[in-house]
Amino acid sequence: MLAAMPDSAPSPLSAGGTSPRDGGDACPGTLRLHRADDGALARVRIPGGVLSADRADALLAVAGRFGDGELHLTSRGNVQLRGLDAECGGGPAELLGAAGLLPSAAHERARNIVASPLAGLDGSPSVGGWLSELDSLVCGSAAAAALSGRFLFALDSGRGDVDALGADVTLIAEDGGDCLLRVGAADEVFRLSSADGPRAALLAAELFLRAARDSGAWRVKDLPDDVRTALVRAVGATAGPAVHRPRPRTAKAPAPGPVTAPDTSTPATTTANVATTVTAISVGVPLGRLAPAQWRLLTETARRYGNELRLTPWRGIVIPGPFGPPGSSARSARSARSGPSGRAAEALDALAAAGLVTGPDSPWTGVGACIGHPGCAKSLSDVRAEAGAAVGPVGRLPVYWSGCERRCGHPHGEWIDVVVTPEGHRISHVRGEHRDPRAVVRNDPAALASAVSGARA
Repeated sequence: MLAAMPDSAPSPLSAGGTSPRDGGDACPGTLRLHRADDGALARVRIPGGVLSADRADALLAVAGRFGDGELHLTSRGNVQLRGLDAECGGGPAELLGAAGLLPSAAHERARNIVASPLAGLDGSPSVGGWLSELDSLVCGSAAAAALSGRFLFALDSGRGDVDALGADVTLIAEDGGDCLLRVGAADEVFRLSSADGPRAALLAAELFLRAARDSGAWRVKDLPDDVRTALVRAVGATAGPAVHRPRPRTAKAPAPGPVTAPDTSTPATTTANVATTVTAISVGVPLGRLAPAQWRLLTETARRYGNELRLTPWRGIVIPGPFGPPGSSARSARSARSGPSGRAAEALDALAAAGLVTGPDSPWTGVGACIGHPGCAKSLSDVRAEAGAAVGPVGRLPVYWSGCERRCGHPHGEWIDVVVTPEGHRISHVRGEHRDPRAVVRNDPAALASAVSGARA
C-alpha cells in the first residue's frame, strides 16, 4: 500500500492569482487547433496508443470530412489531423466525443500516456489495467486539468522501451505483483504494489504541479535542480522503498513483422522446445503518414482479429491477434494460407503491398522526419521529400530529419540528427545528451544521402 497517501494536490491555478504558465502552452488538441501553413491542425490524444476498430473509423471520418483525409502518427502514439478548415468549429470534437475519444474536455490535452506496445503480447505483463485506471484518474482529477500538453506519463511492461522515452512519470512492471515508480529521469525509483501504481502516478503528477507553481515549469526536467530533488523526495515519502535503477538510454521500437510469445497452451518437453504463437503483427509507417486507404486496411485487419490497434511512439502500429503458431519458415508461412501462421503472413503481405513496413529490410526502417515545408512555416525545407530521396540501405541507427532547430517529434536515445540550417544540412550523432562533432552538407543531394548513410552505418 502507499504510505500515508495524501489527498490530491491542488492545481497551481486554484490559489488565485496568475500562473506564470498562463497562455504559454501552445500544444494543440481537438478543442484548440494549431494554425499551420497547410490549414488547422488537431492533435487527438490516444492514451497508450490503444484504439478499437470503431474509434479508428471515427478518426478517419473526421480526417475525411474536415481535413485532408490523411492521419499522421506522433512520437507519443497520438494522431494528428491536418488541413482542417479553420472555420470547422466544434465539428471534429463533436464526432470524436461521440466515439469516446474525448471523455473530458477539461483534460483532453492532459491525457498524454504512452505504453509498451507489446505489453501482454511478447511474454511481458499487460499494462491494460494500468492504462484504463490512470486515464480515468487523470480525467477525474481537477488538478490534473492544469497539466501541460507536454507532460507525459509512461507505462512500461518491463522491457524498458517507453521507460527510455524520458517521461515525467513512469510506472515499470515487475514480477511478483510489484512495480517501480520513476519521476523524471531520476536513477532512484520507488517500489510499490502494482495495484497502487496508477494512483501513485497521478499523485506524482499533482505534486509536480505544486512544485512548478513558482517556476512555471511544464515538465519535471524543466524544474530547478533543487525543486526537482525535493519533488522526488516528496513522491518517495508517499511511496515505497527507493531502488537504484538507471533509466535505459535507448528506446527500442517493436520490430516489424510477426510478434511471438510462448504458447502456454502447449507444454514444452525441454527449454529448447518451447512452442510459440503469433500474438500480433507489427508494421512501420513511413514518416508516420497514413493515406485513407492504408488506415482503412489497418482498421479492417484489426477488426478481423483482435479488434484493436496500438499506435506506437515510433510511428508504427501493432495489431494484436491471436494469429496462431508461426510457420517454420517464411515460405511455409506463406504457403499455408488456411492455417493460423498463414493468416499472419497474409495480413503482412497485404499491408506491405499497401506501402507499410513489414520487415527489418525495408529502407524506411528507422527513418523519420518532421512535417517540414510546406506544412510548417518555420521549416527551411521539404525534409520529407529529402528524407525519401536519401533513403538507402538499412542503417544501424535511426535518422531524423528536421526542418528547423526545434526538431519537433525527434526520437530519444542514440540517433542521427539531420537539421536544415541556412548554411546547409547539419548532421550529428546524438547519444542522449551528447552530440558528436557536426558535419554540414551544402546543396548537394547525392553528398547528403551519402553522408547520412555513412553516419547511420
